[in-house]
Amino acid sequence: MADGHTITIEQGTRRVRVLHGDQVLAESDRPLLLRETGCPVRYYIPPEDVRLDLLTPSDTHTYCPFKGTASYWSLPDAADLVWAYPDPKPDVAAIKDHLCFYEVEVS
Repeated sequence: MADGHTITIEQGTRRVRVLHGDQVLAESDRPLLLRETGCPVRYYIPPEDVRLDLLTPSDTHTYCPFKGTASYWSLPDAADLVWAYPDPKPDVAAIKDHLCFYEVEVS
C-alpha cells in the first residue's frame, strides 16, 4: 500500500440487501466489508447470494493500483451497476469473485 493508504477486509455480521427499484439483486448474511482510505465502506457479496441471472457482463474494466482490475455487470436500465475483482492483488485476495454494488441496505 502507498504511504497513508490502507485497505482492511473483515467478515460482516449484519444482513445486507441490494435492491434496484423493487427487484432484489442480492441478499447476504456473509458479506465482506472492505474499508479503504478515502472511500465509503464497500460490501463484497459472495456470488451465491447474488441474482447473477439478472446481470449481464459489461465490457467495462477499471484498474485500481491497490486491488487490481475490476470487471463489471449491468442491468438493462443500469450500466455497470456491480463489479468484482476476478484476480485481485494478494493483499485483498479475500474479495476474489465477490460482487460489490454502489447502494446496499444494511440491517
